[in-house]
Amino acid sequence: MHPKEEKTLIILKPDALNRGLVGEITKRFEQKGLKIVGMKMMQLDDAILEAHYAHIADKPFFAGIKNFMKASPVVIMALSGINAVAAVRLIVGPTKAYEATAGTIRGDFSLSMQSNIVHASDSIENGLAEVERFFEATEIFEYKRNDFDFINAEETF
Repeated sequence: MHPKEEKTLIILKPDALNRGLVGEITKRFEQKGLKIVGMKMMQLDDAILEAHYAHIADKPFFAGIKNFMKASPVVIMALSGINAVAAVRLIVGPTKAYEATAGTIRGDFSLSMQSNIVHASDSIENGLAEVERFFEATEIFEYKRNDFDFINAEETF
């Protein structure tokens, strides 16, 4: 991993999986130049959802979020790249999908705040913590994409 690369977490939520959008969403991240360093499917349980959403666990709407996130398996991805967190947030669009512009994942595929297709880490610190929450160290792979030097011009560094 290049010293300037960041890690970030993506959760392809039940709506993405059930609507057959996993390939399209994954393609967008790869085309941007982000590197998939971990990927798996899992069924989320109360414990991991309560840890992941600890900042809203006391809100009245949290039960609805938990039920939605447990409605089917999800696909979890760890992505890596230069400025990965900001790049992913741009690709994903705002949380309130009805405010997202066309061309973003949420803008193209959602109108909801809860059923908004993906979760994306909102900071470098949260990206690292969330990747560690969902992946064992042995599930994260380090490698250099063959096109790294073409994606990241010298001014990136």
